[in-house]
Amino acid sequence: MADTQNFPNQAAINEQILPGVKYTIAVASGKGGVGKSTVAVNLAVALVKEGFKVGLIDADIYGPSIPMMLAVNEKPKVTKIGNKSMLIPVLKYGLKLMSIGFLVEENDAIVWRGPMASSALRQFITDVDWGELDYLIYDMPPGTGDIQLTLVQTIPLSGSVIVTTPQDISLSDARKGANMFTKVNVPVLGIIENMSYYTNPDGSKEYIFGQGGGERLSRELGINFLGEISLNTNIRLAGDEGTPIVLKSPDSVQAKQFTNVALKLDSHVKELGDEVSKKTKIEISL
Repeated sequence: MADTQNFPNQAAINEQILPGVKYTIAVASGKGGVGKSTVAVNLAVALVKEGFKVGLIDADIYGPSIPMMLAVNEKPKVTKIGNKSMLIPVLKYGLKLMSIGFLVEENDAIVWRGPMASSALRQFITDVDWGELDYLIYDMPPGTGDIQLTLVQTIPLSGSVIVTTPQDISLSDARKGANMFTKVNVPVLGIIENMSYYTNPDGSKEYIFGQGGGERLSRELGINFLGEISLNTNIRLAGDEGTPIVLKSPDSVQAKQFTNVALKLDSHVKELGDEVSKKTKIEISL
């Protein structure tokens, strides 16, 4: 299970905003189309399978993916905590979920200005009864705009993860995303390279979008490389059917890749927590 060492400002989470949540992780990308939501969903499910208590917030207000990718069409219920009305997360596959897609009709477009979208995300954080969680994961929209700033200003994030593909244009935007989190003092826990290669019927690998880009970017930025996820039709089919591949085909190469990435992420979260704890002890002794 997750280590309970605190990150910087984590006490603020425990005491004020999310008292039962240990770690908050943003899964982000600099651009769309890299499979960020697919990665976020499968990471969250993989962590649940490893015994963690996990929540998932669909922070892409304009293009929510979680309802379809997890086959959820129910609305969250409301409860009273003290004098405050709170939403109860929808539960699926052991995950606690919240998405704007649960609150609007399936084909309705969200035609909101930035402040309205930011306000909705803020409510998903402060007006939802998340209970006890090891991880609360945010599936972020692409880019470096209002939603990202709202998140880092509303709650101290434990860290962020950047999803990219190997191709140069994706890496360029991933670099910007990583730099954005660094500027707002959110640790970048690592880079995940999605759609790394395609395995041909004869077993050979075809690097459709280039080779090794995510690992090179990790070295360039001095951050962890969490791993690569290969390109496979079954990942797309599983997402369209609402059963993530980690659950649908747990023995597949791709499911094992997602699980390995999830375990590496957990390991780096623990390492960062230990470093902060050691630093705090040194400062206290001084």
